[in-house]
Amino acid sequence: MSSAIASRRYASALLDVAVDGNFLERVTEDLQKIKEVLHQNHDLILALRSPLVKGDRKSRILEEIFSNDICDKTMTFVKLLAHKKRAGLLSEVISEFATLLDEKNGVVNADVKSAVKLNEEQARDLVNGLSVRTGKKIRATMSLDESLIGGVTVKIGDTILDGSVSHQLQLLRKTLVSGQV
Repeated sequence: MSSAIASRRYASALLDVAVDGNFLERVTEDLQKIKEVLHQNHDLILALRSPLVKGDRKSRILEEIFSNDICDKTMTFVKLLAHKKRAGLLSEVISEFATLLDEKNGVVNADVKSAVKLNEEQARDLVNGLSVRTGKKIRATMSLDESLIGGVTVKIGDTILDGSVSHQLQLLRKTLVSGQV
């Protein structure tokens, strides 16, 4: 089984159990803590992925690091991953869990690039418009791209909405070159 499929299955199982057991918020917080520790400690990731470190040892390492910071249910899940020789997938499982949680809550991520910095009102109006268009809650990441000349581009999943001046100029150039004015 590929690591992506396994990660999604473990994340899905954890999400289902957390929702049914009414401790979703706590598990989400715990996974965020684990993600931060993994992000800061590359050696821990290497140890969890190493075939030379046995599952029991990985379980003890994880317990030593997280036992005081996460709830028993999350700790049981993390130890289960180690026992099933999937501790190396912990980062991927956490990412999949976040994705599945967003899907469950109707949240989509949008990358918004603009030629100039949008003020709060402009950003709010843009996000509200995107929310109406998609029918979902939008989590926007704003960034500047001066090569756009003006306007914005928005990427939501595989969809790109390009309202930039540079894109309009490219379309105009293409039309003029083809002679279809």
